[in-house]
Amino acid sequence: MSKIEIACFNPESAIIAFENGADRIELCDGLSEGGTTPGFETTKQLREKINIPIYVMIRPRGGDFTYSDSEFEQMKTDVDHLKSLKVDGFVFGILDEKDEVNVEQNKTLVELASPLPCTFHRAFDRAKGLEGTLEKVIECGFTTILTSGQKPNVSEGKENLKKLVELADGKLEILVGGGLRSSNIEEIRASTKAGYFHSSAITDGGSFANPDEIVALKNK
Repeated sequence: MSKIEIACFNPESAIIAFENGADRIELCDGLSEGGTTPGFETTKQLREKINIPIYVMIRPRGGDFTYSDSEFEQMKTDVDHLKSLKVDGFVFGILDEKDEVNVEQNKTLVELASPLPCTFHRAFDRAKGLEGTLEKVIECGFTTILTSGQKPNVSEGKENLKKLVELADGKLEILVGGGLRSSNIEEIRASTKAGYFHSSAITDGGSFANPDEIVALKNK
């Protein structure tokens, strides 16, 4: 049985994930943009309805992962406000103009989020170099990296994912996601030896998680 985080782009998906055995929710808005910061009220209402961990995306817009000063200020404000809602963690990732991990800005947000854990999201897959990027993310104080192994999806990235799990060596968790489905999770788990997996469980091109897919992911 795998540990499963479901990326939910609306509260309805989060309830479906909760009711069908997900271990954790990654709560976002902005499905078409690949995930942005959810609204304060949405998060507040969801927190009152479910008791599994909710990690909240902090991303002011879609597109790249290099932010202006005002966008960075917005991210700090969002962490501060959402932290008051008794969420369980945050998900973000900031790169510099060279597509390398912006250690200073990420560290600032990790410290602001403390003592809550933070996941460095798939900005990792946009960065250059596996080992160096991993070291920088560890230096920032993240507890988890969400990655497809710096490839377009987990199937293409499985060799890199295996390497990342070995390199991380318990210093942080490698959360495997990006094109992960119940149809490939067994193969990916066997080849990577990862322990935590991430999927939207959306199977019809819509915006809601599929209950059967969550159950299948969990039980494979």
